[in-house]
Amino acid sequence: MSDAAAADAALSVVIADDQTLVRTGFRLILDEAGITVAAEAANGKEAVAAVLQHRPDVVLMDIRMPVMDGLEATRRILASKPGSGCRIIILTTFDLDQYVYAALTAGASGFLLKDTSPEQLVAAVQTVRSGDALLAPSITRRLIERFAPHQPDQFISHAGLSDLTARELQVLRLRDRVQAIVLAYQTGLAGPPPSSPALDGP
Repeated sequence: MSDAAAADAALSVVIADDQTLVRTGFRLILDEAGITVAAEAANGKEAVAAVLQHRPDVVLMDIRMPVMDGLEATRRILASKPGSGCRIIILTTFDLDQYVYAALTAGASGFLLKDTSPEQLVAAVQTVRSGDALLAPSITRRLIERFAPHQPDQFISHAGLSDLTARELQVLRLRDRVQAIVLAYQTGLAGPPPSSPALDGP
């Protein structure tokens, strides 16, 4: 068994989506790639329970599900000790879904369109597991620029970063790139400041 195959075999995933066909399709793709699907969940509540039980490396999380949506499930998973090291990929139908920004601020590592190719799905799971960003920088930037200026109350003081302890700075540096970009926009380190008008062409 190659090193890559061994790494994929050790990689475990929970699939959370209320559509059985989507879950089945993703499972077949991941199985074919040698990636273990530890569990499936039809709603956010089941997803939280599955993560607490199986402690997967990655969760593929639909954002719109009954009982508990993917956003709340993401928050609960990442707030729990067993789920704190888990990487969550938000599944969406639209590349600028109104909930994606909120999911990223809740700690998700990125998002993936449901019509993605099998190769992209496998690569996304592997990429996120390694701690890298799931999205191309241009897509990430476009997403955050679309939502960050509309939520001025979400900005946090840039000055607050200077109050971080050495340990807090170390943890910040260990964040995946998507979360680092979200923080940069929240603190005003990237993108327009909260009070700046949008710059439109003539």
